[in-house]
Amino acid sequence: MNITYKHEISTKTKPQEIIDLLLKSRNIKDIGSFLNPPSPLELTLKDFGFKQKEISLMMKLLTRIKKNDEMIIVYTDYDADGITGGAVLWETLHLLGFKVMPYVPHRKTEGYGFSKKGIDAVKKEFNPVLIMSVDHGITAKKEVEYANNHGIDVIITDHHHRQEEKVPDSAACIFHIPALSGSGTAYMVAKEIFNYFKIQESHKVGGQTKFKVLEKYFKTDYLALAAIGTVADLVPLVGPSRSIVTYGLKSFSKVDRPGIKHILKEAQIEGKEIRPYEIGFIIAPRINAVGRLEHAIDALRLLCTTDEKRARELAQKVGNLNTNRQDLVKEQVAEAQAQMKKFKVIPKLIILYADHWHEGVIGLIAGNILEEYYRPTIVMTKGDGFYKASVRSIPGFHITDFLKTLDSYFTNYGGHAAAAGFTLKGEKLEMFLEVAVKKAEKIISDEMLERTMEVDLKIPLSLSTKPLVNALNKLAPFGMGNAKPTFTSEASVVHAKILGKQRNHLKLQVKDVSGQSLPLDMIAFGQAEIFKQLSKNQKITLVYHLDLNEWNGQKNVQGMVKHVEL
Repeated sequence: MNITYKHEISTKTKPQEIIDLLLKSRNIKDIGSFLNPPSPLELTLKDFGFKQKEISLMMKLLTRIKKNDEMIIVYTDYDADGITGGAVLWETLHLLGFKVMPYVPHRKTEGYGFSKKGIDAVKKEFNPVLIMSVDHGITAKKEVEYANNHGIDVIITDHHHRQEEKVPDSAACIFHIPALSGSGTAYMVAKEIFNYFKIQESHKVGGQTKFKVLEKYFKTDYLALAAIGTVADLVPLVGPSRSIVTYGLKSFSKVDRPGIKHILKEAQIEGKEIRPYEIGFIIAPRINAVGRLEHAIDALRLLCTTDEKRARELAQKVGNLNTNRQDLVKEQVAEAQAQMKKFKVIPKLIILYADHWHEGVIGLIAGNILEEYYRPTIVMTKGDGFYKASVRSIPGFHITDFLKTLDSYFTNYGGHAAAAGFTLKGEKLEMFLEVAVKKAEKIISDEMLERTMEVDLKIPLSLSTKPLVNALNKLAPFGMGNAKPTFTSEASVVHAKILGKQRNHLKLQVKDVSGQSLPLDMIAFGQAEIFKQLSKNQKITLVYHLDLNEWNGQKNVQGMVKHVEL
């Protein structure tokens, strides 16, 4: 493991100086707004570059539809970002008195985003005059034209990578905001709609009640939902997305929504502080599990229901599906690992496939293989004559740009620098495998495949104190684009033991190599195998971040170890 760090500091460095170094190395320009993000309530679509003409066009269209009592469909993606954003936009329109229904495509039978099959289903069941997308649509040129040809206008709300040749120029309006998640974009569009109709209809009898409800929701419930989607979709927590997550996390304690309350209760985190960790590893996987294994509409129902009994039942179902998803991933990752053993030499681009792997978990399989072998990884499963793929990549290898060079093999593809997906006709598989692997061997250098751990600072262990932890917390919320600060220190082992029911965790007590500091507790999850190689007073190098561990009313500094160099 190659450990790199940007600065090495001395024992005399103060916590504020460390904060200043971190802000500088993260290239934070506007420190004031980073440390004290503006409320999302203060942001409008104009702040993202949209002109009044574009906004007015949407309002004019919605006003006509409302007057004529015509149907709108909010057509969402099936992941946590799309479901939370869909809940915000659908419920806003519903509470404003629109005739509106949500539609979530089935992952296996319809696939991601708009499809002719999905549009046909919407037309047949609801006969809408308008479809509003959430978390997709920016590359759906043909599908939007297809909807238009069936008498349906389309408004796009999306944040994904824009491919100019695929932008649907026949859409009535496009609100594409790459700085936000799909749910964040939906929140901004929904808030704009709410503010407009609040002014237009505030004089109506009974209008004030629904406006007060929505006003509360935009301050609390909808911010919490947008925060879930933002963290789940790994959107960098800088700029306006940082605002949404900062205020969204604070709003969880004020949310009365039965669905969210029962998710927290079922996950046994009710009453606890909600941070990006709780969203990313506990809440979002439950929402995602529904779309992975069944139909994601149940996840949307859970988030929007006002019925306590229904919310409890759906939360239990979602929890069970998440457990099933974990078991399925474990089983199919083991099968993928068995395939890996057949390689005499691990290729620079790993491609694995099976006919029976569940389409809803192939992205998780790819992530596991990438983590193990540190290679860009494509995992495919077959259905209806097509291979559907999920792709994960390493820093420095933009996977979607790579797929673009192979687009003649795909019926569709899309994604980001680090993750993507595509659909491939079965008869093109062998040629694709040959060409993709050869191309990757030329493009991916050996240096790219050297696993590097980038650390913020090298510090003396003696600086790991409560004042430093308290200062670091000013940089929260942590997540993509603003990772929890990591440090590397040389240390001397005082004591070591194995923890956990499966005896797979390591607890260390370490001191500064100078012997000046008090022993510091360190937890290394999943690293128990190191225990046999440790001895008292042994010199080791640690990569870790710092937390406060609360036990029996006492708060003590604790290091969470990412890597131990012996």
